[in-house]
Amino acid sequence: MEQYPLVTIVTPSFNQGRFIRATIESVLSQDYPRIEYIVMDGGSTDETASVVNGFKGRLQWISEKDRGQSHAINKGFAMANGQIVSWLNSDDIILPGSVSHAVRTLQKNPEAGAVYGEGYQIDIDGNVKSRFPPTVPFNLWKLVYLSDYILQQTVYFRKQALEAVGYLDESLHWGMDWDILIRLGKRFPLEYIPEYMGCLREYEAAKTFSGGGKRFQELARIMRQHGGRRYPPGYALYGLDTYSKIWCDWIARYSPRMLNGVSSRAQGFVSLLCRYLMERTIREAQGWYSDGWAGTKVQYMLPPGSGRLRIQGVQPDLGLRVHDQKLRIERNGVLIERAPLPIGEFELTIQCPPAAASAAETLTLKASRFLVAGKFGGDLRRLAYVLKKVEWI
Repeated sequence: MEQYPLVTIVTPSFNQGRFIRATIESVLSQDYPRIEYIVMDGGSTDETASVVNGFKGRLQWISEKDRGQSHAINKGFAMANGQIVSWLNSDDIILPGSVSHAVRTLQKNPEAGAVYGEGYQIDIDGNVKSRFPPTVPFNLWKLVYLSDYILQQTVYFRKQALEAVGYLDESLHWGMDWDILIRLGKRFPLEYIPEYMGCLREYEAAKTFSGGGKRFQELARIMRQHGGRRYPPGYALYGLDTYSKIWCDWIARYSPRMLNGVSSRAQGFVSLLCRYLMERTIREAQGWYSDGWAGTKVQYMLPPGSGRLRIQGVQPDLGLRVHDQKLRIERNGVLIERAPLPIGEFELTIQCPPAAASAAETLTLKASRFLVAGKFGGDLRRLAYVLKKVEWI
């Protein structure tokens, strides 16, 4: 890849004149020297045209009716001349240096299909509310079965990889970014950048906060299509997130006025219970915890590969409970290795023949022993060993 490959950013827009100036300025103020910027407007009737006209000569503006956001983005991608492409919604922004971070990371990782970074949630006036909390380093299993933890406003695609898996699914209204990231992640590595690169604007009328049950049904369809499970962990996660709001609204609407206090306590209980169940699902679904500890069963996914599989970790000396620890390793449901884990640092290297199909690999790691370290201190996890990395060599 050349030193400064062309980067194309596409902004789909429709009647977002209130926010689009900030969006455009966040792109045109980047320090990267080669950016092609395309605004695909769906025929706005507000002040969008006059705002965009103030940047004449610095971007391409196409204003015509389209079939929705995904269609507008796909039209922009088809027009794009860049080797690297991205899209930025007309009420969101990217942060200074984000394009440079993306290009450098893609140059260092020529196999990567896309990169993404950290981001913020901002309010309607552009004030930072918090870090976008779900973001974690790339984990294909979590992306397929649990949640879309990648902030779309920070994602930059290698156009060649995007064309290999196809553009956005135009039948999707809420989950098109999750769908394309799964399709890419099953074919190519996605690289995480530990830099703040974009902001998601949150307000009541924003598309992300609309949809209710219809949005959940679409997200469930995406999970079932890509993961093959009728009820993956993400079904509970997004279901609880969606219906906790619906249930609380129902309680507030149908409770008699004289029972306002009871209604408020009931809503608080529903919200608290759903939040607890969601956090537990996020924490325990994969069997690999955020502090590195692995439970007795860890599920993992890798893009397709063959040759040598490397598993690195640590077996702490926790007494007799974990002595003679053995790890059973299954690949796509088939046993490929039973390996003893020595105390201390370990590295397992396993020779793997090519898979029958060129598809993402599903690995299951089953430990024979565990310790409930905090049995009397509140931590009831079954801890087996510390897992550091699983990768193809």
